[in-house]
Amino acid sequence: LRAQNQVLKKGVVDEQANSAALKEQLKMKDQSLRKLQQEMDSLTFRNLQLAKRVELLQDELALSEPRGKKNKKSGESSSQLSQEQKSVFDEDLQKKIEENERLHIQFFEADEQHKHVEAELRSRLAALETEAAQHQAVVDGLTRKYMETIEKLQNDKAKLEVKSQTLEKEAKECRLRTEECQLQLKNLHEDLSGRLEESLSIINEKVPFNDTKYSQYNALNVPLHNRRHQLKMRDIAGQALAFVQDLVTALLNFHTYTEQRIQIFPVDSAIDTISPLNQKFSQYLHENASYVRPLEEGMLHLFESITEDTVTVLETTVKLKTFSEHLTSYICFLRKILPYQLKSLEEECESSLCTSALRARNLELSQDMRKMTAVFEKLQTYVALLALPSTQPDGLLRTNYSSVLTNVGAALHGFHDVMKDISKHYSQKATIEHELPTATQKLVTTNDCILSSVVALTNGAGKMASFFSNNVDYFLASLSYGPRTASRFISPPAAECMLQYKKRAAAYMKALRKPVPESVPYEEALADRRVLLSSTESREGLAQQVQQSLEKISKLEQEKEHWMLEAQLAKIKLEKENQRIVDKLRSTSSGQLTGLAQENTAVVNTTGQDEATAKATMEPAQSTGLMGVLTRTSDSEVPDAESREDLIKNHYMARVVELTSQLQLADSKAVHFYAECRALSKRLALAEKSKETLTEEMKVASQNISRLQDELTTTKRSYEDQLSMMSDHLCSMNETLSKQREEIDTLKMSSKGNSKKNKSR
Repeated sequence: LRAQNQVLKKGVVDEQANSAALKEQLKMKDQSLRKLQQEMDSLTFRNLQLAKRVELLQDELALSEPRGKKNKKSGESSSQLSQEQKSVFDEDLQKKIEENERLHIQFFEADEQHKHVEAELRSRLAALETEAAQHQAVVDGLTRKYMETIEKLQNDKAKLEVKSQTLEKEAKECRLRTEECQLQLKNLHEDLSGRLEESLSIINEKVPFNDTKYSQYNALNVPLHNRRHQLKMRDIAGQALAFVQDLVTALLNFHTYTEQRIQIFPVDSAIDTISPLNQKFSQYLHENASYVRPLEEGMLHLFESITEDTVTVLETTVKLKTFSEHLTSYICFLRKILPYQLKSLEEECESSLCTSALRARNLELSQDMRKMTAVFEKLQTYVALLALPSTQPDGLLRTNYSSVLTNVGAALHGFHDVMKDISKHYSQKATIEHELPTATQKLVTTNDCILSSVVALTNGAGKMASFFSNNVDYFLASLSYGPRTASRFISPPAAECMLQYKKRAAAYMKALRKPVPESVPYEEALADRRVLLSSTESREGLAQQVQQSLEKISKLEQEKEHWMLEAQLAKIKLEKENQRIVDKLRSTSSGQLTGLAQENTAVVNTTGQDEATAKATMEPAQSTGLMGVLTRTSDSEVPDAESREDLIKNHYMARVVELTSQLQLADSKAVHFYAECRALSKRLALAEKSKETLTEEMKVASQNISRLQDELTTTKRSYEDQLSMMSDHLCSMNETLSKQREEIDTLKMSSKGNSKKNKSR
């Protein structure tokens, strides 16, 4: 709307300027038309005067002609005068005719110019009317949009007012809740501060030292085991071993076939003796295996040292030092044979069979051999630097690892480029030598073998360079793999101790390893967690119930032992009483003795049954059984004693069972209520946490509401200002358009009047 408003402003200003220019043009045209009308009026008046005068002169001439016939003589003098007057009249008439012609031409030109201006003004009027219609359509569309936006904003305002009222109510509730939460927070803060002080005092008293505080101690800590890293490093080492093996075989073939070529060219050793220089050179080349084979062995030892159980960083790769030493010995071998190789090439150039092209190839090969030795020396330097952290930790700073690794990659690429040059130049040399008339089949085959070994060296160097450049980012990223919170291993002995500790820890964990039970599915675990949080039987409540039940069982066991002892004592007393009764009744008859003995055995049996039931139904049953025994022994002569004792026993047994059931029910209810109280407390804690989160969300929502209200007020004000400005502009545009229409109408009327006057003229 603002952009359209600016466009409308520019259009209105342009239209005002155009209308002002048209007004000025109309004023000028009116003035010119008035002047022309005045001139036309004066000319018509003069023409009428001249026409009347001409008529008078013609009448006088007609009257003077008959008189002239009568008075010829007298008329001679008068004729002279009339001729003079006629000449004067002719001159005057000629001037008037010329002036009239000139005025007619000016009038025609003014009429044409007026028609042209009128056509231009009509075209401008049509264009302005179309523009006015377009502007009116734009204004109508904008007013519709403004009305729609105003309606939407009013609806949004009503909704926001309703929301603000609801949010105010919620804010009041949240304020009350926040006050309560602040009180709880103060209590919790006091509680936690006390716990913190207690824990700090315990840590200060109990913890002997912090092993991660000092880097010397931290270097001995075993880092986290990264199996993926170790497998990746072992895979990389295996690939490097394969590349080194290919390179070693290619180097062996190259040196061996070079030795065979010296024995053949330029002088065949089977026909003539070769030069002492070539003899010494072939002797040195014959020893190449003792220098080249250790490279493969060193790389193999390095690969075997990288296992899944170790920690592979530069501080722990001790076998890299042996590989560096083997590479150094091979560099010494290359330095030893380089002068002999250069002299051998010079000797080939000095022979009579050597052409200029072959001499140029030999010079290029000598330069390539120097470059090859230099590249190997450079590579050996960087490998020796990488081997320093495992032997001398201060020899290479950790910040320089990345630059050393990038330089190793550059050296490998340089070695590949040098081998490509050697392959190119040696192939050219071989083709030139094959064209020589003295070239034998043995020389041709030897050159082909040397070329194949050089090509293998080139391919191996290219593979190794691309392999290293692809993995250099991983090498740089894996340098940080070490003990926690430590920048590096302090020394190689510390790294060795760390590896020993790692082995011990692995052995200990292996000894403690047990078969892992089957895991619970995730959805079932979530359901169990919800049940655990919402159920009344929590883990702590069940533990307390188990503890209480164990205490009760221990008490019952003690009481059981007590009443067992009491039952044994009562049994002993019963036996003594029976023995006393038997002794007393021995003095009576034998029949009475047997009857009494049977009664005693029946009593003993009943007491045994009472003890068994007492053991099955806790100690109160034993006490009733004991009462029955005692009453029965004391009242043995009463016939209804047994029935009365059974009734008392059954009554007490029923009463005890009822009391125990009530006690168990009360205990279970108490445990249930306690578990429910704990669950409710947990739910209350969770509700408090959710309340805190909701209060924070309410704060954010209130802030958003206030921000939206501010934005709404600003947008309302801006829209109202824009609407007022647009209405003012529309009023001004309507006024200008009405003025332009009036001016155009006046122009039309004036043009019509002028055209009528011109037509009449």
